[in-house]
Amino acid sequence: MSAWQNFPHCAVPCCRIQEFKAALSEKHINLETLRELCFNGIPFEGGIRALCWKVNLYSQFLKEMIIQPGIAKANLGLSREDVTMEDHPLNPNPDSRWNTYFKDNEILLQIDKDVRRLYPDMAFFQRPTDYPSQLILDPQNDYETLRRRVEQTTLKAQTVNRNRSGVTNVSSPGKALNLYPSNEYEVLPSGSEAHWEVVERILFIYAKLNPGIAYVQGMNEIVGPIYYTFVTDPNTDWKEHAEADTFFCFTNLMSENRDNFIKSLDDSQCGITYKMESVYAMLRDKDPQLLLKLEEQNIKPQYFTFRWLTLLLSQEFLLPDVIRIWDTLFSDKDRFDFLILVCCAMLMLIRSDLLAGDFTVNMRLLQDYPISDVHTILTKAKELQDTS
Repeated sequence: MSAWQNFPHCAVPCCRIQEFKAALSEKHINLETLRELCFNGIPFEGGIRALCWKVNLYSQFLKEMIIQPGIAKANLGLSREDVTMEDHPLNPNPDSRWNTYFKDNEILLQIDKDVRRLYPDMAFFQRPTDYPSQLILDPQNDYETLRRRVEQTTLKAQTVNRNRSGVTNVSSPGKALNLYPSNEYEVLPSGSEAHWEVVERILFIYAKLNPGIAYVQGMNEIVGPIYYTFVTDPNTDWKEHAEADTFFCFTNLMSENRDNFIKSLDDSQCGITYKMESVYAMLRDKDPQLLLKLEEQNIKPQYFTFRWLTLLLSQEFLLPDVIRIWDTLFSDKDRFDFLILVCCAMLMLIRSDLLAGDFTVNMRLLQDYPISDVHTILTKAKELQDTS
């Protein structure tokens, strides 16, 4: 950081800085105006360059990834473009835009199903965002919301099988404890978007940019807390760009965590099987008696650590506690090694119950973890790290 602080930056006239600030402070940013300003160079002062880069890059993804080929939005409805022999819905050519569109719909339907139930006992994700995407919602452009695309497709969600075992088979703690008020899905007025729709868009763009992994069930549980943190930022300047910030942070996090979602890598040293076994290897060193008990009952690590590790504990605790855990994980330079320590600490903190319980009781403990004080868990994990 000190090197960048000493990096020379050319002085920019105050009037030009004010032009950028005025363009970026609009409730709905005019992208054409912003691009014209950016074309001749962006000021460094006040973080303007970083903000402009994020806005410009992400808006380009929106244009490229969420346009429905062969369909244009006209006023309040949709009108078909002229269909040609080169590109029509029944074109068998794998390079056809229609073929790509139909394949994308399969992924989109799975994403849509998952994000609509993201933290179902919190009203937050059903509420409208203060900053809906004008690029998508503007009736004068050629784009449509993903929600409309889902509603119009005739594909069935059951045709999609891109999931991993153990990801969503247990309800969230909030639901079990009834800590959040129930909320029906609201019908939002025209021009509005729910927070879950923003999350859906982020995941769909990620899937399009990463066809090798696309979307796997459970990714919604990782992007949810990131988006929530950014969109509830008290600083409105940051809050307004929560979607772009979430996308780039989620992409960076997945660059470290994506191997957990690739089934063909499960048994490699970078795959999820190795990481699950690492939890038991750590437990063997820290508490061999407890490990022996679990092995005697044939409780394999994949029965519970698959979800713990893959989803970064996001389904084991309430959202505020998940965010607190991630504070520590993200600040550790070896964050995924520390996650294994956290998992080991969670086992050791309920060792007396596990040593006394039978297979059924212990599986219930591990799939519905009983301790809610995450500070105690993190403190124990830090102790394990210091003695390793």
